[in-house]
Amino acid sequence: MAIQWFPGHMTTARKKAAETMAQIDVVVEVLDARLPEAGSNPMIHELRAHRQRACLKLLNKADLADPEATRAWLEYFNRQPNVLAVAISAKKASDVAKLAGLAQKLAPHRDDTFKPLRLMIMGIPNVGKSTLMNTWVKRKVAAVGDEPAVTKSQQRINLSPRLILVDTPGMTWPKIEHDADGFMLAASHAIGRNAVIDEEVAVFLAGILLERYPALLKARYGFALEGLDATGVLEAVAKKRGCLLKGRSGELDLEKAAMILLTDYRSGTLGRISLETPASRQAMLAAAKPRKAADADSIPDTAA
Repeated sequence: MAIQWFPGHMTTARKKAAETMAQIDVVVEVLDARLPEAGSNPMIHELRAHRQRACLKLLNKADLADPEATRAWLEYFNRQPNVLAVAISAKKASDVAKLAGLAQKLAPHRDDTFKPLRLMIMGIPNVGKSTLMNTWVKRKVAAVGDEPAVTKSQQRINLSPRLILVDTPGMTWPKIEHDADGFMLAASHAIGRNAVIDEEVAVFLAGILLERYPALLKARYGFALEGLDATGVLEAVAKKRGCLLKGRSGELDLEKAAMILLTDYRSGTLGRISLETPASRQAMLAAAKPRKAADADSIPDTAA
């Protein structure tokens, strides 16, 4: 199942973001630390590259991510030109308090009341931008919800005479190139449920957990993993939690089991988990190249 999700309001949001980009100094891109590259909107990169804007990348929800993977991602991003990356939890005031100083390093010419530092907060849906804004401003200025695309319009906040924040709606992009990215986004609830099949997303997640975090699976659900594949993990969760379809002679309710697994991952109940690392990302892209070439070769030549 290829996952695509691009609600209509995001087209308007992109156009508005492109207009605003000309008036800001630094893009503050909020990423989910568990999937920072899969969850990095290529449209944001294109917009800031066009205007040559620096980027402060915030690996949010770092308290839910694998610390070793997060360290690897910080090293990866901090090698990129005009980029500064830091791991945070947007709920922690102490983490957010240091962000203005970090952004200032990327725009040292903006350092007084005549030239206030202008920041634009960007990122995909449900990544924690609204929580970040509320913590930064120290009052509720953005709606927070556990469903993606809660924020649907820009807002500008003059935080001080020296600092201006522009909050933007969460934006996905029209075509998710790699299926794995779509599944990672869905697993982390950055994509609306109307665009996915929860059972398929949970099987994808189970495969990653089985490969990289088997001890966390076993500790949470208490079943043996020997001989199980990803679908077998979901079935085992259903059996362990008594997920049965009513009136179906003991048939497993895999949809209910899927939501249990996904919720345990999203909330951090399973433990600190990252869905990708720089190394796994490189391997995924390398594996995709032969498939893309094969697909291109299979397209019939109609030019004759």
